[in-house]
Amino acid sequence: MLHMHGCAGTVQIDGVKYDWELLSEPQLSSSEGWRGMRVALRQRDMPREAVLEFPTPKRLLKGLPKGRSHINDAIASRGVQAALSAGWDPASRGKPTVFMVDADGH
Repeated sequence: MLHMHGCAGTVQIDGVKYDWELLSEPQLSSSEGWRGMRVALRQRDMPREAVLEFPTPKRLLKGLPKGRSHINDAIASRGVQAALSAGWDPASRGKPTVFMVDADGH
C-alpha cells in the first residue's frame, strides 16, 4: 500500500496489526454520481485487502464544498471489526473485498 502523510495508520485488534490507508476522497463519478471516501485495510503480512466505502457526506449531495475527509485510527479500527464480522478473510487470496460502512466505520 502507498502511504500518504497523515492519511494512513496502523491499528491493533486482538493482538493483530492492521494497516489502513485513505484510497480516495469523496468524488463525483459521471457514471455513478457521488462516491464516498474509500479506505484500504490489510492485515500485516497477509495477501487479501479489504476496502471500506463510506457514504457520501450530505454536504456534497446539497452542493456544498467538499471540505476535508475525516478518517482516524478509531474509525479504521471499527471498520476492521465490521469487515471481519462481515466475513473478510485477510489470509485468503483474491481481489480486495469491498464493504459499505456508515460514517463511523460500522
